[in-house]
Amino acid sequence: MAAAAASPTSSSSLPPKPPNSAAMLVEQQPLSYHDVDAASTPSSSVSSSSTASVGGRSSTFSLDSAATATPTSSPPRPHRAADVAWAPIRAAAAPLGPRDFTLVRRVGAGDIGTVYLCRLDGKRGAGSPSPCEYAMKVVDRRALAKKGKLGRAAAEKRVLRRLDHPFLPTMFADFDAGQDYSCVVMEFCPGGDLHSLRHRVPGRRFPVASARFYAAEVLLALEYLHMMGIVYRDLKPENVLIRADGHIMLTDFDLSLESTASPALEDARNGADDDPATPTCLPEVQLFRLRRWRRRAAPRRRPRFVAEPVDARSSSFVGTHEYVAPEVARGGGHGAGVDWWAYGVFLYELLYGRTPFVGATNEATLRNIVRRPLEFPPDAAGGGSPHDAAARDLIARLLDKDPRSRLGSRRGAADVKSHAFFKGLNFALLRSSAPPVVPPPAVAAAQCSKAADVPQLFDLF
Repeated sequence: MAAAAASPTSSSSLPPKPPNSAAMLVEQQPLSYHDVDAASTPSSSVSSSSTASVGGRSSTFSLDSAATATPTSSPPRPHRAADVAWAPIRAAAAPLGPRDFTLVRRVGAGDIGTVYLCRLDGKRGAGSPSPCEYAMKVVDRRALAKKGKLGRAAAEKRVLRRLDHPFLPTMFADFDAGQDYSCVVMEFCPGGDLHSLRHRVPGRRFPVASARFYAAEVLLALEYLHMMGIVYRDLKPENVLIRADGHIMLTDFDLSLESTASPALEDARNGADDDPATPTCLPEVQLFRLRRWRRRAAPRRRPRFVAEPVDARSSSFVGTHEYVAPEVARGGGHGAGVDWWAYGVFLYELLYGRTPFVGATNEATLRNIVRRPLEFPPDAAGGGSPHDAAARDLIARLLDKDPRSRLGSRRGAADVKSHAFFKGLNFALLRSSAPPVVPPPAVAAAQCSKAADVPQLFDLF
């Protein structure tokens, strides 16, 4: 469910409200091939999954039909504590449940749930309807049990509860509805996803500067996940959402592999290159130092932060065909290195408008991933800015078919951040930088103007 920013809810007995101007129907993701991880689900059988259609579910669910079970309102985490969307949540006198939300419209559907744009009703908290919009993901546990995917939904919820990062989702509430439905309320991203945004730019490819910005934010999100011992395993533009301020949010964690990691500060001199240390937002202050001492002193390097889930191992076929790593395509075991391979494919697609190994069929794509050498489009060879050449070098290092020598396999994001492609970029101040595109409200309103976007009844399961 790459296209939606949060979790879904179900149907309401009240007539739906008209869609808010910030609502946006997010483009559905292309066909993906997911395998069930034995560590995540009771069954490890292989399954082929495609995006669900808007009216694809047959069972029904009413928000007024059943009392909630084990409702939970998550406490604000430091990075998002100042978000205005927390105020209505905090004002609620008791844990939230399905009756507290009004569904506006359906914004996406995926392999394990359906996502709705919703608002918190005025019956709770301050007494007036909240202007804040949320995304609610509703999971039909009966349907997932039949497909052997209950473990994936549980894994996603566990991951969401742990997250606290500017480029990752915020879970505002978590509750059950009746016996069969599980709901998670997260923030709503009105800007759609990078896949749909790429199709709206000239040539369907991003300029190098824009691709560099989005790649840097995704890199920080991956670094945090790996620091938490989480291997993402589902990176693709459809899973990178655009917030109202233009910054990104990584979504969909049902394929994530949970492991352990031991974050550490490592002497930069132990690195594989001589690139300067990553800038920080704190300037290095040197007082009362003589000029001759500066000339004699060796260049000072800040220690690198290293966090990689080195113990993570799985043998499941998980992910989208065009993004799976060679070790996955061969059917062997894999670890955190699959995220760095997918990151290389991701950057390639942003810059060149397609993935590097796509074939006529899924089987052909997998053969290309294993056997075909990396090639760049003819117009990408030679010329351009230094960042163009650096981008090709970074992609080539990430798309190393041997996971042992792949960039990121030793020191994770620390190695990728020190690459020349990101030279001069201050990662510590990235959240305060101006994004390439900020979704205008008028565009979001136009996206939800069709009558088909507003279902008459929220009984679409």
